[in-house]
Formats: sequence, C-alpha cells, structure tokens
Amino acid sequence: MAAMPVDAQIAAALKKVSAERIQANIEKLVSFQTRLTLSAQDPASIAAGKGIGAAREWIKSQFESYSKDCGGCLEVKTDSFTEGPVDRIPAPTVITNVYAVLKGSDPENAKRIVLVTGHYDSRNSDTLDATGVAPGANDDGSGTAVSLECARVLSQLKFPATIIFLTVAGEEQGLNGSKHFAQMAKQQGWNVEAALNNDIVGGDKNAGQDASVVRLFSEGVPVAATDAELRMIRALGGESDSPSRELARYIDDLGRSYDAGVKPLLIFRLDRYLRGGDHYSFNQQGFAAVRFTEYREDFNHQHQNVRTENGVEFGDLPKFVNFDYVARVARLNAAALASLASAPTPPAKVRMQTKNLDNDSTLTWEGAPGGRASSYEVVWRATSSPTWEHSQDVGNVTSVTMKLSKDNVVFGVRAVDAQGHRSLPVVPLPER
Repeated sequence: MAAMPVDAQIAAALKKVSAERIQANIEKLVSFQTRLTLSAQDPASIAAGKGIGAAREWIKSQFESYSKDCGGCLEVKTDSFTEGPVDRIPAPTVITNVYAVLKGSDPENAKRIVLVTGHYDSRNSDTLDATGVAPGANDDGSGTAVSLECARVLSQLKFPATIIFLTVAGEEQGLNGSKHFAQMAKQQGWNVEAALNNDIVGGDKNAGQDASVVRLFSEGVPVAATDAELRMIRALGGESDSPSRELARYIDDLGRSYDAGVKPLLIFRLDRYLRGGDHYSFNQQGFAAVRFTEYREDFNHQHQNVRTENGVEFGDLPKFVNFDYVARVARLNAAALASLASAPTPPAKVRMQTKNLDNDSTLTWEGAPGGRASSYEVVWRATSSPTWEHSQDVGNVTSVTMKLSKDNVVFGVRAVDAQGHRSLPVVPLPER
C-alpha cells in the first residue's frame, strides 16, 4: 500500500526535535537523585532540588515555558490524588500527574484527544527505597523527555483536534498515576482516540541494540471488551483488529512516510513478559493505546542500585542512553500526534452487509462527524497479513461495493480530508 502523504508543516516540525534538549532534560531529571513516588515532596526538598516533588515542579515549569513561547497556547495542569496504603505504597501518598493541553483549533474536532505520555517516577532495586539514588535516565527519563520535546515542538503549531502532553507518576508502584488519569478521562467522557506511551526509549548502548527500530506493543483482544464483543471478535476472527492494533498499524504507515530516523517494529502483544506499562491503564478504560520501547533492553541498567560488581556496571545512568535515538523516537511520536490531530474523525457505524451469500463485499458507514472529511478510503489486507496492503479512494460516499470476497480479506474504512490527512481506519461489523 502506498505510504500516506507527507504534510510539509509536520515534516518541518520534526526537524526541530533536538537531541541536545532531550539530553539536557534527561540529565536534569537524573539530578533530582531519586524520583521514586514515595520520595520527598515537602517544600524544603523541592527547594533543594531533591525527590519527586522537585521533579514534578520542574516538569510543570518546562510546560509553562513552552506555553510562554507560544503565547499561552498550552493549558498546564496537574492531576493529584492520594493513594494507599496499597501494595508498594505502605502509607497514604500524594501522586501527581503533570500535563499540558494544546486545545484543538476547530471547536467540534477539539473534542477529540490524542495524547503522549511517559512516567517521571524512578526506582532502584528496592521499590520502597525512598532516599537511595535512583537515576531513572532510561526508565523513564527517556519517555518523559519524549513527552516534553513533543510539547515544545508541536505547541508552535495549530491542529483541529486536541493534543495532551502527559507525564505520570506512580508507574513503578503499580501504574497508579496513569490508572487515575485514564479513569478520569473515562468518567469525564473524554474522546481519547489514541494514547502513545513511551517507556524505556533510551536506546541503551548495549552490543545487541538495534537503533534503527523501536518496538511498538499493542493489545489484541481488548481487555475492556464486553462478553458480547468477545463473542463477535471470535466469530469474525478479529483478534488482531482492536483499536490499539489499528493505531499501531497507523504509526507503522507513518514510519514509511516521515523520516523520523527510526522505524516501528510491530509487536502484537500487550507488553513484554513479566512487565507492564501505562498504556494498559488506557486499554482498561477502552481507549486505543500502544507502547514504544527500545529494541533490546539491558536489565543491568533498570531497577538496579548504582554500583559496579565484577567489572559490570549497574544502574540507570545517562551515560548508557543514546540521546540521538530518543530524539528519533520523539520524531515518530510527534508525527503520529500531529497526523492524528490533523486528520478528520473516523467514519461512524461502519458495517459489512451480510444479508446474502455473495462474492462481492458491500460496506456502509455514516459520514465522519466534525465536517472535515472530503472523501473516504477502503483499505484491506489478507487475513494473515499484519498490516494493511491495499487502499482505494471511493470518493465522498457512504457506501461502496468492492469486487472482493469478504471471506478472504479484512476491510477497513477511513476518512480523508482535503489535505490528504487520514483518520484511523475502522473495521466493519457485520449487518444482516
């Protein structure tokens, strides 16, 4: 399938992503010594630049400086709550998520939200060690730096839909911050079309690293699916067509259009073995969410006290981070955020007519809400293919009959605006 068209404004913005700024941000995060969620956040510690409270205030100040540079275009906010006592949080602890909102320029489309996140808390070998050094350069200073750099670069532009640049705490204690934020989004009825989680995207400088790719994890069968939806997924063989999988495929398409310097490697799993991440919190609320992670992790440089044993260095230190790699991952994230925020709303109520035995395939849908769609595309692939293989522009219509058997391929429909921005594709449900 042909790559998606390149938006010159987006391509120009990607060139402004700075590895030097990313390095400075990661090194600043490390300077707080520990960012464990249980660490100090009293005024004296904040003033001394030590602990998670100082990190929180610095992140907030960075978002505020970006907003000042764009004439107040960002609304900088915090989401604070008290957690515990629970597992890994032995006493009631305030957890604060920090985020910046770039509100969409189109009143109707501004209701649509895409977001990027990384967790700014860190840990060492002991998840309850609130005072020991826990640099967290890669896990997850790198993901926090991606969110910050996307905010800096994209806040200079305007998009029809809303972008949220998020940093969460409590990840190492049990995804607490992201869980609270995703639940808030659900309870308040936010239309979160996509959540991009960056966790361990530092490109650790180990011998087996592949700095040309970044792993992109996505859930298959949605964890939030109802029993009726699960029955439908099984009947249709739709185990690989969740909203999160379509988001992953969309980013894969963008990787062929924009020269970010790194390509997504689709991993059709929720996450790595024995590990978890903040995208899962959004999946639990029914939102499409994916995780970016470097190709090969070095576990000596994660969740370890800083030390040297038998000539082996342990600890999550900046010297193991490839800052150019983080910048490349940031460019891919920025391309996805900007493309999704520029695109029209996906078509609604996409259906496959299954009233008769027929070797053709008739698709119907409702026009994309928001008034930005000028035409529609049908995409399809073999049932065994991981990515969309073909596309056809069918014009500004709400139904089409394809000379292809619905039994042999998987179809999707996406909206296209006058500038060529594509929405996420929607896989049809059968209608009898």
